[in-house]
Parts: sequence; C-alpha cells; structure tokens
Amino acid sequence: MSGDLSAELAAERRAAARLLMRHPLVTVETHPEDFPLIRRHADELARQFGQLLGYRLVVEPGFARLFKAGLGTGGGRRLERASGAPFTPRTYAYLALVLSVLVTAPEQLLLSELVTRTRAAAAEAGIDPGDPGRAVERRALVAALKQLTEWRVLAEDEGSVESYSGDGDAEALLTVDREIARRLVSGPIGRAGSPAELIALAAAPDHSGPRHAVRRRLVETPVVYVADLTEDERDWLRRNQRREQRIFEDALGLDAEIRAEGVALIDPEGELSDIEFPGTGTVPWAALLLLERLVAELAPQGGGAAVPDGLIDSVLAELTERHHKSWAAQYTGAPELLRAAVVDLLHRMCLLSPDPDDGWRLLAAAARYAPEVTTG
Repeated sequence: MSGDLSAELAAERRAAARLLMRHPLVTVETHPEDFPLIRRHADELARQFGQLLGYRLVVEPGFARLFKAGLGTGGGRRLERASGAPFTPRTYAYLALVLSVLVTAPEQLLLSELVTRTRAAAAEAGIDPGDPGRAVERRALVAALKQLTEWRVLAEDEGSVESYSGDGDAEALLTVDREIARRLVSGPIGRAGSPAELIALAAAPDHSGPRHAVRRRLVETPVVYVADLTEDERDWLRRNQRREQRIFEDALGLDAEIRAEGVALIDPEGELSDIEFPGTGTVPWAALLLLERLVAELAPQGGGAAVPDGLIDSVLAELTERHHKSWAAQYTGAPELLRAAVVDLLHRMCLLSPDPDDGWRLLAAAARYAPEVTTG
C-alpha cells in the first residue's frame, strides 16, 4: 500500500510540475481542477524546481507563479496575439506601462481611467505613446490588455476591452488583481537602473554553473546542440546525460533523445511545447513539407547542410501551387509572408539556423522529419 501511495504522490507532483512548466502562472480561475494539486504539493514542488532548474516557485491562495531564470540573450519566448502574430515593440511597451499602473491601481476602475493613467505613466517615463485617435495605437493597447486579462491580472466586469479597438470612447468596468500584477515580472527590477539593464538582467543566466544552465536549455528549447554549449557545459552533459535522462523522466515525464550532435527532450503526451510542430494550419503544414524536401535533397544521411540560395523560395512556390486550394489565402497570395512565417517556425524549432554567409543552414535534428521511403 505504501508503494502505491508513493507512486500516486509522485504522479501528482509530476502532473503539477508539468502544468507549471507549460503555464508559469496558474490561477484558480484558469485551472480550477488542477490548482488544488499545486497547493497540495507546494513545498515539494518548490524544492524540486529549485534543485532541478534553479527556478523559484511562489504559491499563494489564488495563484502559483513559477519564476524561470534567463536562458541568455535570444532565449526568451515571444508573446503572440490570438491571430498568431507576434507582439510588436509598441505592444510590449503598452504591456509594461499598463502593468506599472496596475500594481498600485484601485481594485476596480474604468477602462477610460486606465487609459489615462497609462498615458500619464508613458509621459513620466519619457515615452511617446502616439495619438490615441489612431486605430493602430488602440489595437496595440487592446492586445496588451487582453494579454493581462488572459493572465487574470484584469477581469472584465462590464463591457469589453476589445471594443476600444474600434471606438476610442468605448467603456468597460475592470477589476484588478494587484497581487498577480506584482508577481508577474520575473526580472530583478530593484537592481536595474534602466529598461535596457532590466532586459539584460532578466535574460542573463545566473552563476549556478553548467548543471542548471544545461538543464534549463533542455526543458526550454526544442533541441540542445553540443556545438552551442560552452566547454564546461559540454563536459558536464557528456558525463551526466544518462543520469539526466532518468531525472527528467521521473520529474516531468520527458524522454531524452540523445545523439552525437545533441539532446532533445521529447514529451510523449505532446503537451509541454508552446510551438505546435508538426501541426495543423497552413504554416505548420508548409514548414513540414519544406523540411522534408530540404532533408531529402541536402542531408539524406542526417547532419547539417547549407541551404542553397533560392531553394526555399522555389520549393515553397511549388508547394503553394500544389496546395493553394487548401492553404490560407493570406499566404498563397503573399509568397514573402509565407516564407517568413515558415522560416521563423523552423528557426524556433531549432531545425534551421542563420548561416554566417547570410543564408540558412539545415540543422541535424531536421533528419527526424525525413520523408519515409516505402518499397513495394
């Protein structure tokens, strides 16, 4: 019986840890059935995240926040609108400005008051927020507000922030969760003397050594290539990779795929990645078909290879001609837009990387997507 109980506790903690890895902010509203599990195992989860990854976990009565340490410049994850379009610098600016206002805002306020306070905060910070009469400005602000609503920093009691996109006089009554607002930023604000310094400090990995540095990259990136690690990190991974394989399986239910070129953690459940690939939709479909062609032509035996200039464009043009009836018109009518989206997806999946000569290089992990060859 004790063995069954231990196995049950381990499974509960693993499920809670997986949820926090996928959603570093979990609230009782967003996950009403799962949040009690995090509360129940809060102490053990905090200890586990601290030892395994050097992450800090804070669990409050209404929410849990996992603070992930930096992975270095360029290692962060971008925010996206519902359409999949990435946040623009202006939207990020509005997000930061609104959040700075909300930490001291009243529990309830009108949307118009929040807009006024946000513009005042921008003026105080020396930022020109642009003409509020322009629809592009309102859309950027609404995207920031909707993200804060998704995080449960804001709740819409009456009206909707979405209406502000098309009508600058639209009104809504909002409720603010100041505790979540205060816990949202993971960067060391108190140690930063400027926005640029805050970004650098938030991105910088700490000085805990190769153990945490490599583990974080393993769980936060699709593939870790040995060539991208420091000498100390490569040595540590080479000596400990089999042990780490067991640790990640026990703690997070992940399988480690170990190759000479590097290591990838695979989630059998397909839940933990925030990048859908392979996936549905025009861009994931086009990316997979392109990748299969590149592997077949450039690296049929595995390994990396430089992508000849123009090959991506020619293959995508051929694929668009073949699949134009089932692909989204916004991409079939704009080859440059499709190319940019496809290459961006493959780059974020660590399957393509910028080449020193201004082109692209097919990376070793792309071989996993080689087309299957059947014989009669």
